[in-house]
Amino acid sequence: MMYSAGVGEEDRLDRAAAGRVIRRAAKFLAPYRSQVAGAVAMVVVSTAAVIAGPYLLRFGIDRGIVAGSTSNLNLAVAVYVVVALIAYASTRTQILLVSRAGEGFLRDLRERVFDHLLRLSMPFYDREKAGVVVSRMTSDVDSLQELVQLGLLQLAASVLLIAGSVVVLAAVSWQLLLLCLIPVPFVVVASLKFQRDSNAAYLTVRDRIGLTLSMLQEGISGVRVIQAYGREGVQIERFAARNDSLYRAHMRSVWVQSWYLPVIEGASLLCTALVVGVGGRMVTEHDLTVGTVAMFVLTLANLFEPINQLSQLFNTVQSSGAALHKLFELLDTPADLPEPTEPVALPQRGALAVEGVSFSYAGGDPVLRDIDLVLAEGEKLALVGPTGAGKSTLAKLMARLYDPSSGRVTFAAIDLRAASAAELRRRITVVPQEGFLFAASLLDNIRIGAPEASEGDVLAALDALGLRERFEAMPGGLSLEVAERGSRLSAGERQLVSLARAALADPAVLVLDEATSSLDPGTEALVERALERLMAGRSVIVIAHRLSTAARSDRVGVVAEGGLVELGPHEELIAAGGRYAGLYESWVGGLAAS
Repeated sequence: MMYSAGVGEEDRLDRAAAGRVIRRAAKFLAPYRSQVAGAVAMVVVSTAAVIAGPYLLRFGIDRGIVAGSTSNLNLAVAVYVVVALIAYASTRTQILLVSRAGEGFLRDLRERVFDHLLRLSMPFYDREKAGVVVSRMTSDVDSLQELVQLGLLQLAASVLLIAGSVVVLAAVSWQLLLLCLIPVPFVVVASLKFQRDSNAAYLTVRDRIGLTLSMLQEGISGVRVIQAYGREGVQIERFAARNDSLYRAHMRSVWVQSWYLPVIEGASLLCTALVVGVGGRMVTEHDLTVGTVAMFVLTLANLFEPINQLSQLFNTVQSSGAALHKLFELLDTPADLPEPTEPVALPQRGALAVEGVSFSYAGGDPVLRDIDLVLAEGEKLALVGPTGAGKSTLAKLMARLYDPSSGRVTFAAIDLRAASAAELRRRITVVPQEGFLFAASLLDNIRIGAPEASEGDVLAALDALGLRERFEAMPGGLSLEVAERGSRLSAGERQLVSLARAALADPAVLVLDEATSSLDPGTEALVERALERLMAGRSVIVIAHRLSTAARSDRVGVVAEGGLVELGPHEELIAAGGRYAGLYESWVGGLAAS
């Protein structure tokens, strides 16, 4: 499921889509029912207090000031103070309750989205821009913050205040209330147009934010290349264009507000003028009291102020609705590598077999066609071939980082799709060309290979690789805190951590994207020794960038033109004088020339 830059018809939140979003949001709020119920009760109390204010004013004017009764005036003032205190206490309580429920909702939503993101497989990340994915967890969740903190309270309070005010006004003077209905058709038509226009505007803003973040992340990640080739100006221009697109999307949403809000304000002023004019005439004719007109004017303020708040809150609701729509859309993205309903346990050891496998990325042309291959238990297989031939793809299929378009991959005659992801990773471990480290201690980074392992288990794994002294000699030893991406360590040291992780996991099959191809000679020797110990007694698939690695393997597979064109021991393939022999001769010649 791709996130587009524009807003298609399928992205617009029509009534049905909005209903689905609300129902799903309600499920997330289920654990906080008591806080929500308490907040709603407090909203009712505070709304009743607000509506009571104009009535007390009417009582004070008509029964106190006009009637010349000091006791009635004092009573009105005293009750008004009590009502104000009740309004304060109820408003404070409702803010605390709704904030607790709202922040809990956001916490749960973040965890669900992050959990889902980590369970989505490699094809998803091949399709999606990293910045768009990050924006789901940042800008989209942030856009919900205002709604859950105060927006929900304003929404409930405004609806109750409008309904209560209409009832009170009808009871006081239905004639004046009818006058106030004159601008209603204009408000309704304007509101419907505003809903349609703002919906599209905020969906566009959401998508443009994601694309802008994506370009920002790309610029930061590639800053070394940008500066090395003096491309700062070009990248700045590209970002400026994308940023301008976001600016124009925001201004479109502002333009939608700019014509709608004055409609509400104008309707309020018109109604007030009609009430003062007609109501004043009715007072002179003794059909109404002065207090009643004053109450009507104040209650009209209580009526149109929440309408105005609702119109502004509608922007927040639209933005939040669009954000929730995107987040739920992400949560609905199916896993490309689904978990089996009844997973099968894999044996400790076994042969890894590729049977009639073909594969294509995202429905494109086939990258691999009809591959058959068996990796025997304990065998070391090197995959070689030109760049883009599909050797890395074949290795990823054998590790089930992808599923084949047709055919199957088995371990000990069991289809990998029948095993759980956790079970599969215990049997098959992938060691990338560059080790990725998290901002944690060396010990915690190594434990990623087996989170339940003790410090003694980690030390045993390091001993098995001959690396214990190297790590203990570092400042702080295994307690050393490495920075983000392991920037405090050299490339070789990061790779040693990757090898230690793999040793701790103790898999049956290792998939190696040649772990020493980008290291300096001094570190390379250390990594090579650790690697030899790690591979001992295991089945190994090596994506060989240097053919010296292939020469030391049990067998070599040549991947080219979408197929496995040659397969056999190094000496046999050299003697056959085929494609591998040509690659090896060219590689040796290149070494001699250098």
